[in-house]
Amino acid sequence: MKLFNTSFLTLPARAFMAAVFLTMLFPISAQAATIKITVNDVPITDTQIAQRAKLLQLERRGDSNAGRNRLAREELIDEVIKLQEATRIGQAPTPAEVAQAYVNVSRNMRVSTDNLTLILNQNGVNSTTLKDRLRAAIAWGKVTASVVSARVQISDVDLEARAAEQTTEADSVDYILKEILFIIPQGSGISNSRRTAQANQYRRAFQGCDTAVELSLKYTDAAVLDLGRRHATQLPDPIATELGRLSVGGITAPRVVANGVSMLAVCSKTVARDLSFATNELRQEAGNELLEAEADKYLAELRDKANIINL
Repeated sequence: MKLFNTSFLTLPARAFMAAVFLTMLFPISAQAATIKITVNDVPITDTQIAQRAKLLQLERRGDSNAGRNRLAREELIDEVIKLQEATRIGQAPTPAEVAQAYVNVSRNMRVSTDNLTLILNQNGVNSTTLKDRLRAAIAWGKVTASVVSARVQISDVDLEARAAEQTTEADSVDYILKEILFIIPQGSGISNSRRTAQANQYRRAFQGCDTAVELSLKYTDAAVLDLGRRHATQLPDPIATELGRLSVGGITAPRVVANGVSMLAVCSKTVARDLSFATNELRQEAGNELLEAEADKYLAELRDKANIINL
């Protein structure tokens, strides 16, 4: 698994060559870098391969030095192809995009960019090595969005059929809900257990949505919020299941949430087999899977056409 994940990025020959020359300068060596591979006349040096292998070792990828070197070579070949394709379609990544991607990696690791660079350097990796990977990831994200996405076709009929198969009886209900929230003010020192006990007291006295607000006035920092209409498929599974067992006028057990203790009251409950929410979730899931598969296929096509020479 990559420590420096670039899947969140959505990336040109001049920029790539500049990165190559920067990488060749680190670490300083008396011996000049040697070209080991060319990809459509773009060179990949032994220094680049060694640096990428060290990054892979830092990420705990590859089970041996030889394995990491093979993986490094393959990654670098793919990245040259990705950058060339992005340049071909006029979507080359900018220096600002690469810099922002580097910042994003540091934020994901909860360190500053300076500390990220220090971590890399302490493990013998030049920051340019990671930035090269980020540049290629940005490039491929742009190629995927501009070219590959048009090749992905999703059948709405198939998605609706899958949604229907996955939809249970509890998922086929439309609710009108109120939330009863026992707020825990920040810094108040009030415990979750104390507010949960008060919420349970409220729950035992609850007689329906019409008197929900009036009942809440007996408690300090208790609020009644109108959530309006919610279909079961729009709710987390545990809550949808619990609501499915309640009748109109019922109220769920207290749950601790970010700002206090929450309960949901059922003001209305009707059968409504709405598959749109489930279908949209499946569309996104299936779309991502198909897009990734189609992007891999497109890269394989580009690689088959590329002039790759191992020296």
